[in-house]
Amino acid sequence: MPELKTVGLFIITALAEIVGCYLPYLWLREGKTIWLLAPAALSLAAFVWLLTLHPAAAGRVYAAYGGMYVFMAILWLWAIEDIRPTTWDIVGASVALIGMAIIMFAPRTT
Repeated sequence: MPELKTVGLFIITALAEIVGCYLPYLWLREGKTIWLLAPAALSLAAFVWLLTLHPAAAGRVYAAYGGMYVFMAILWLWAIEDIRPTTWDIVGASVALIGMAIIMFAPRTT
């Protein structure tokens, strides 16, 4: 079950990062209130904290997390921005997820 915990933690981490970046985007590009920067900062702080909860080496976690981020960003595109992903978006996100799985779950001797 450590794999499910890792994937779940990556999903929550990605959501925290995406929200933390999307809220300033709304302020800068969509003319929304500057007050969105406060929850954005909290979300980004949560993102950083969540990355520290993994027992693996930091560099491995950061590298693998990138694959989950790509996948979650494509889901965000569809669910929040109401833009249907293209076939190539789905292929790219799938490749990123496979890369994440290889990095995090490959057998290691050390």
